[in-house]
Amino acid sequence: MPIQCTVVPVTAYQQNCSIIKCDATGKAAIVDPGGDVDRILAAVEKMGAVVEKIILTHGHVDHCAASGVLREQLGVPIEGPHRGDDFLISKLPEMCQMSGFPSVDAFVPDRWLEEGDSVSVGEQELKVFFCPGHTPGHVVFLAQDQKVAWVGDVLFQGSIGRTAFPGGNHQQLISSIRDKLFPLGDDITFISGHGPTSTFGQERKTNPFVSDSAHG
Repeated sequence: MPIQCTVVPVTAYQQNCSIIKCDATGKAAIVDPGGDVDRILAAVEKMGAVVEKIILTHGHVDHCAASGVLREQLGVPIEGPHRGDDFLISKLPEMCQMSGFPSVDAFVPDRWLEEGDSVSVGEQELKVFFCPGHTPGHVVFLAQDQKVAWVGDVLFQGSIGRTAFPGGNHQQLISSIRDKLFPLGDDITFISGHGPTSTFGQERKTNPFVSDSAHG
């Protein structure tokens, strides 16, 4: 496999922080570091990886709270999410307080991402898809050759992201899943922000919110 992925559940929300490593170069990206920096770095060390960037699917506290700390500690850039989530990231200190997270400063990503962008991890490229609905600036990362996607809180095994948050939009979310993600192929395995992995094909068949039968 040209890439390895280790998933580290972090914070009281058991958020799936992923470490993606390019086998050819040993370079890695940390996806959605919500907290528990020591656990994330221990997993990086165990993989024998060298972190070159942090990439974010969206701006909710359980997905991004440790990003600024890691950027400073490792001297690496933050890429993502889409600029639509700037309002969430700028409120990180109060969101940490409300959620019982350790206090962190707000940060500005080094690069905002758009539909059609790509993110490099060593020699590997992840395609970026703009998938709003759970948040206004949510993005999804796809490793096309490996048929693996990191979907944050857009889609889960048997469920979908909540839209009762500021900037959430249910119809937008459904469209992001059915019009952007499902056409990528039934054989794409996805890693969600919480819970187990699944495939787009499995969710098209069985997910009560977005299956073909629910939208026939």
